Amino acid sequence: MTSARERVRDLLTVPVRDESHGYLDVLNAPAPAESLSLRVMQNPIFAEVYERAWRPVFTRLFSFGGSATADADRALTNRLSRAGDRLILDVACGPGNYTRRFGASLRGDGVAVGLDFSTPMLGRAVLDNTGPRVVYVRGDAHAIPFADNTFDTVACLAALYLVSDPLQVIDELARVVAPGGEVAVFTTVRTGWNAAAGLPIVRRLSGFRFFGRHEITGRFAEAGLVGIEQTITGQGQFVTARKPSK
Repeated sequence: MTSARERVRDLLTVPVRDESHGYLDVLNAPAPAESLSLRVMQNPIFAEVYERAWRPVFTRLFSFGGSATADADRALTNRLSRAGDRLILDVACGPGNYTRRFGASLRGDGVAVGLDFSTPMLGRAVLDNTGPRVVYVRGDAHAIPFADNTFDTVACLAALYLVSDPLQVIDELARVVAPGGEVAVFTTVRTGWNAAAGLPIVRRLSGFRFFGRHEITGRFAEAGLVGIEQTITGQGQFVTARKPSK
């Protein structure tokens, strides 16, 4: 029987440079981070506390201290984690908490792949969130190392606001999802409460981005996705869509 790692290795469109750390690394040595937020993401200490402390607090702040964002997050991840023989890609997976959940109920040849650029985050993922159907890849979300139409489900949750070119990443999510497959994003949305955070100088210094209300949905549509649905909870938005079946 082909292992999950062997299956993912066969799906990659670029060679694996290293797999001695428990994940498939297709990149060169990490380059200096472009912004404060990305430097933080590459810090081993931050990787230790990300899911246990920082992320739960941050998610609650998305809904101004209430539970709306956490409830919507739970509903979406429960749906994406449904059982089946599926290929799932978790882009900018961090320490892999979502990835592990996505892989837990898969059957047959199903595999959940977590993709991230941060070696500390992937190190935590390998230690804390492994599973027989979970495989981690160190790669670039701006140039996802898989062929067109590969995955049944593609997600990028609580990360898009940190990447350097998020709209290019959305194009990549749409490229690698299979016809009839689903794409899901959880990210920020600009409101009256955070208008100052949308200023170019704030974005340039922090690397943190708040998206316009129609910026993500519009890019989904430009990428050819259909059935686009947007749910806004406080300062966050959940956007789902699918690629038309052939």
